[in-house]
Amino acid sequence: MLSPADALNRLDAALAAAKRAGADAADALYVGDGSTSVSVRLGQLEDVGRSEGEEVGIRVFVGNRSASVSSSDLSAAALIEAAERAVMMARLAPDDPFAGLAPADRLASGPFADLDIDDPAEPSSAELKARALAAEDAARAVPGVTNSEGGGASAGVVVMALATSTGFRGAKRSTSHGTSASVVAGSGGDMQRDYAWHSARHLADLESPDIIGARAGQRAVSRLNPIKLNSGAMPVLFDPRIATSLLGHLAGAITGSAIARGTSFLKDKMGQRILPAGIHIIDDPLRLRGLRSRAFDGEGLATRRTAIIEDGVLTTWLLDSASARQLGLEPTGHASRGTSGPPGAGTSNLHLEGGTLTPAKLMADIKQGVLVTELIGMGVNGLTGDYSRGASGFLIENGEITRPVAEITIAGNLIDMFARLVAGNDLAFRHASNAPTLRVDGMMVAGS
Repeated sequence: MLSPADALNRLDAALAAAKRAGADAADALYVGDGSTSVSVRLGQLEDVGRSEGEEVGIRVFVGNRSASVSSSDLSAAALIEAAERAVMMARLAPDDPFAGLAPADRLASGPFADLDIDDPAEPSSAELKARALAAEDAARAVPGVTNSEGGGASAGVVVMALATSTGFRGAKRSTSHGTSASVVAGSGGDMQRDYAWHSARHLADLESPDIIGARAGQRAVSRLNPIKLNSGAMPVLFDPRIATSLLGHLAGAITGSAIARGTSFLKDKMGQRILPAGIHIIDDPLRLRGLRSRAFDGEGLATRRTAIIEDGVLTTWLLDSASARQLGLEPTGHASRGTSGPPGAGTSNLHLEGGTLTPAKLMADIKQGVLVTELIGMGVNGLTGDYSRGASGFLIENGEITRPVAEITIAGNLIDMFARLVAGNDLAFRHASNAPTLRVDGMMVAGS
């Protein structure tokens, strides 16, 4: 794997080759990664894996025609060949009036903010094994747990570098550490599985494997003996670990490509209140040690903290340069990309804030409802907002969580769901996307 400085030098050579081959403009992206993972099951080592890879993607423009080529061979000769092939392909590509690099006057310039996403700690395979065993042992020690799907631990590093013919040069090195456990509770016809995991940029921020394992075991046991539920309209609470899925549906609906195509249920909602007053949804790429923190986006534009939803009002689309040109707007610094194609748009560290009620108060007035802790399937229509997903969780009766429920379907429409959303005050920053407990009244729950 190349260092950030060496990666930028390699990209400079690729861009020079593209210009010599006849490209009017070009950009190049390097991604190198390496990770070690250890998995155990029933107290025994099951697998030790080490993966490494690196690739350069070259995107060239000949007029408004563009093409992308990627190569895992980073030798000078291979990059020259890839650049020449990309230019040949671009000359045959259809004309696209919206294609092009990001505006040169909008490019970020260094020095870039230190987001503290590179941890010098490098745990050995033996240390990873010990962590995976500790997580599984803690899960199996929970009374009622009868089997294990295993424990795991991992550590990895990624180097990313981006350079453009318009003068942008930026690179970063980031690390990650993770621990997980998955176990089975019960026996015979009543067995339930659940899991827990945590990941962090720095090993020091990673939760104890004992805590992760115990959480997995307790979750599995709590799901034993689920009941069937009669169908009807009722309040639904989304547990924080799946509440973030609602943020994902919103983010997908406000990407520039969806708006430009007219295929989003939110295409006419800019500047309107789509969530209740007091609710804010924040995209914060500059969060220290964030799992998706970055000082520049996939096109070299500076990133910034953005209130996508402010006081319930939709304030912005997520725009890369191409979709911004199509809509007659400016790119927003949300471009994301891989090595094999043009950029799209997406979020970084996303979270919902503004909730004031504890989870207990959120459910205090519910005579019958459901706390959903797991979602199954992807029954969401991005054009209409219609929402229908399989689910399991717990019955809420007279303001209290009582019995587990399984094999239910929850349904509604995302526009209505967002408008009725009530947020709890239990927001915790554990993942790249974070939300507190969320309540949505009037959802249809289909059971037996």
